[in-house]
This record gives sequence, C-alpha cells and structure tokens, in this order.
Amino acid sequence: MGSGQVTDWQGKHVTVAGLGVSGVPAAKVLHGLGAKVTVVNDGDDARAREQAAELEALGVTVRLGDGDTLPDSTELIVTAPGWRPDKPLFAAADAAGVPVWGDVELAWRLRKPGAADWLAVTGTNGKTTTVQMLASILEAAGLRTAAVGNIGVSLLDAVLGDEEYDVLAVELSSYQLHWAPSLRAHSAAVLNLAPDHLDWHGSMEAYAKDKGRIYEGNRVACVYNVADKATEDLVREADVEEGCRAVGFTLGTPGPSQLGVVEGLLVDRAFVENRQKNAQELAEVADVKPAAPHNIANALAAAALARAYGVPAAAVREGLRNFTPDAHRIAHVADVDGVAYVDDSKATNTHAAQASLAAYDSVVWIAGGLAKGATFDELVAGAAGRLRGAVLIGRDRALIREALARHAPEVPVVDLGRTDTGAMLQAVQEARRLARPGDTVLLAPACASMDMFANYNKRGDAFAQAVRELGA
Repeated sequence: MGSGQVTDWQGKHVTVAGLGVSGVPAAKVLHGLGAKVTVVNDGDDARAREQAAELEALGVTVRLGDGDTLPDSTELIVTAPGWRPDKPLFAAADAAGVPVWGDVELAWRLRKPGAADWLAVTGTNGKTTTVQMLASILEAAGLRTAAVGNIGVSLLDAVLGDEEYDVLAVELSSYQLHWAPSLRAHSAAVLNLAPDHLDWHGSMEAYAKDKGRIYEGNRVACVYNVADKATEDLVREADVEEGCRAVGFTLGTPGPSQLGVVEGLLVDRAFVENRQKNAQELAEVADVKPAAPHNIANALAAAALARAYGVPAAAVREGLRNFTPDAHRIAHVADVDGVAYVDDSKATNTHAAQASLAAYDSVVWIAGGLAKGATFDELVAGAAGRLRGAVLIGRDRALIREALARHAPEVPVVDLGRTDTGAMLQAVQEARRLARPGDTVLLAPACASMDMFANYNKRGDAFAQAVRELGA
C-alpha cells in the first residue's frame, strides 16, 4: 500500500482502531468497499457495545476491551485520531511493516478523480472560526464549498457523498495530521503554536512537526503567523511544490507577501501586482465579528487562503460580513481586567467541554447542571493541567467536584448550592476572584441546562449578562 490511490479494497484486511465518531464511519465505508474489516477498541462499555452491535450486523468483526493486539493478517490500520502514537498496537504494526492511516488520510485517498481542492487550517487555537470564515468567503465568491474535518462534518462524507464541491475548507488537528502522511493541500495555514497535547505527541518539537505536515506539498501558499515565529519556521522546513509562496498575516502593517491591518482596514500585499508598492483593501476591521485581536488574525488567515485560491477582494469583505460566530459556541463575551470571558454554553456534554477546555491554556471553569448519566473523570484528568480554578453550579455538580478531588486536588473549587436566577451572577463573580490576568473564565458546563434554565441559550445569555455587569 504505497502512496498512490488504493483502487482495489476487495478482500483487504483492514483494522480500524477505535469506535467513536471517526471509527464507525470508517469501518462502514471500508466494509462497503469490500474490505475485511476488524474494529479493535480499548473500552467495553454500553456505548461501545451498541456501536459494535450496529457494525456486527453489517458483517464487521469487532473486538472490545483489547486495543493493543494487532489482529492476524492486518494489511492496514485506520486509526481514530486520538489514539496515541506510542500505543502497543502501532509498535506491532511498525514491526510488521503495516501502514497506519487516520480518517483524514483515508478520505484523501478515497477522493474521486478531479475532486475538490483542500484549503487546510490548523493551529492550537482559532481553527474552527477560521475555517467557518473561509467557507463563508468562498461561498460569497460563488464557489461550492463546505467547512469540514475536525469541525464536525466528516471528511469521508464530504469526499464520498453525492454533493459536488469546488473547494473544501478543512480544519485539521495535530492528531489528524500525524496520521495523514500523503495529504497535499492546495494551500494551508498554521494559525499559532502553543504547548498543547504534549502528552500525546511526546514533545513540543513533535507537536510542531505534526502541525507542520499541513504545509507538505502545498501548491500555492503556505500561510503563517508573523507574530508566531514557530509557524514561519515550519514553512521553511516544508517540502512544497515549485512556486509555492510563504504568505504571512499580521495585526500590524504588512510587508510584501503579507496580509495585515492599516488604519482599520484589512489589506493584502501578497496577492497583488507589484507587491513591493501596492496593497489591496479587503475589508474593514469592523467587518470582523467579534473584532477581538485573535479573531482579526483568524480573518486575515482565512482571507489569505481564499486569496490564494483566487477569490476577489469583494468576496472577502462580503464573506466576513456574512459570517456570524455560532451563538454560545466558544463566544468571546468580553475582556475584564485582562481576563477573557468565554461563553460555550453549547458544551452540554463532556466531549464538547473537553474540546472547549483544550482551546485555552489557563482556565477558570464554570461547570455543572444535569449530567445525563455522564462521568467526569476523563474530562477532568485531561484538563487538570490547565485549570486555575472551578466554580460549580447546578444539580449534579457533586459529580464534577468529586472528579476534581480525584484528578485535580490542588485546583481551588467553589461549590454554589443555589439554583435561582442570581446563581450565574454569583458564579461569574467567584470566577473573577479566582482568575489572573491572561486567564480565560470559561462557561463550558459539560451538562445540560434544564435544572436551572430553559435551555443552553438562556444559560449562555445569563452568563453574558453577568459578565457585562462586571465590566460596567
């Protein structure tokens, strides 16, 4: 199984590592292509058994409770992105000369002839917003597109579905990039690099290297963050196609081959004639919502990728104006005394809260509500290193408090017993007391809202109102 397309899957022995959001669709697709599929999974809980039963009904073999042993005659492993590279399964695969792909690699290999180009985005923070902005700009240019990848829309669905696209806006995590050796984007951006997932990657160098894979084989532009030298270093190290250019984005005045900000305008000095002297106005800072510095940087990165694809300046402005951040989804409410307040009330389960917590380095976490049978050990253990403090609200808050005691005993916890409408204001006040400049106070409850609020929107609104009262 070399680097080319695998055209004949009939009878190939493929092991899918992990059930979950990527494993189940991958197993179904491979089975549908005629492969002999075995799924291995570490866990053996009710959810895993339910997914296993669904796959077994199709004729897929599922092995629960053993994700470490390589099944006999395996010719290829397709892994869930979160599986760590140091797992025994992968050591066994390496020893046996068996390649390992992620779901992104599988999607890349399964593209149809003449398929849509990929404009790819990675970075420690801001990926989802940037990809959504990019899709909005591409749509404004009249292109058939979708925001896909780590953002929730499966790349497998996008490349195998009936809908035909001109170009895809693709969000990629460092995990996905690690397992995507042959991916070659039209153009790509690394937004920023901060220490993250180091337990998984083993070191900052390995983490950066996996992020840098996004630039491999780029055809038109490698987009980097001028303020984050590590992103430019990754461009230098990348093996790109002849003629591919490094394009920087900056919140300052752009130099040649950069996009930046001049007197309240987003301007392009990269994709213009005579870039030594000329600049093209793309949009006003006021067209970016919210116009917070990190979000303006996201907009510039999205604009750079769109311009690399040949999108006219007018479509950049229209796309940014049309874009609205998802309500109550990692929505920046305000900065008060150097602390950012972020509303992710939509994080109604542990999986969503995990993604939200992972976006910030130092967090005062407001959590709690209706647990819906969830357990919080894995979530808290994973986030412990980034918690400055926690403020707990809602009916099932004791479950989170106990998980914090087990996995983050040094983190200060405020337990609010009240469930009246004033509880959120008190929670925000307590969070402010725990926070230090540079921290993020994050409402990512990991629970449903109905014990205290009509829905997650109302909960997010109460948080935003409380933050506004602080700011006043």
